[in-house]
Amino acid sequence: MRVGAPRAVADLLVTAVPELRERLAEHHVRRVWSTLVGADVARRAKPQALVEGCLTVIVDNSPWLHELTLRADELTARLRARFPAVRALRFTLGTLEEAGPSAAPRRRPRSSAPLGAADLRAIDEAISPIPDPALAAAARRLLTKAWRFPAERGAER
Repeated sequence: MRVGAPRAVADLLVTAVPELRERLAEHHVRRVWSTLVGADVARRAKPQALVEGCLTVIVDNSPWLHELTLRADELTARLRARFPAVRALRFTLGTLEEAGPSAAPRRRPRSSAPLGAADLRAIDEAISPIPDPALAAAARRLLTKAWRFPAERGAER
């Protein structure tokens, strides 16, 4: 039996459950949002949802909405270079969460402290399409560990 190179768990999950592809891409975009768009934009705009390749971004005021609409091509190219699943951007006016997960990269301490309720809900949402209970439980364990130690293995995907 030929053994290939190691594969990321996310790649295996997407192969097993294709419905996770956009959810995982959306999660990765949120985690690196401020790095990709810059601190000024990240303070005023947050990714909300990725649906069929279109990333909806909530912007907190009209002047920034106008600015980002003018920069849409540049931002789309920057996002698409890192995340091919993002094919278009849609900006909409709205209210930003105070301390959202993409506000700043969070460094979790290296401990076995439990995740917060919001993190657990996000993990449950990510595994909800998995019909097999054993596979869902394995995915839950892997995602929980990955969320506890996000930068342990180097750069984010």
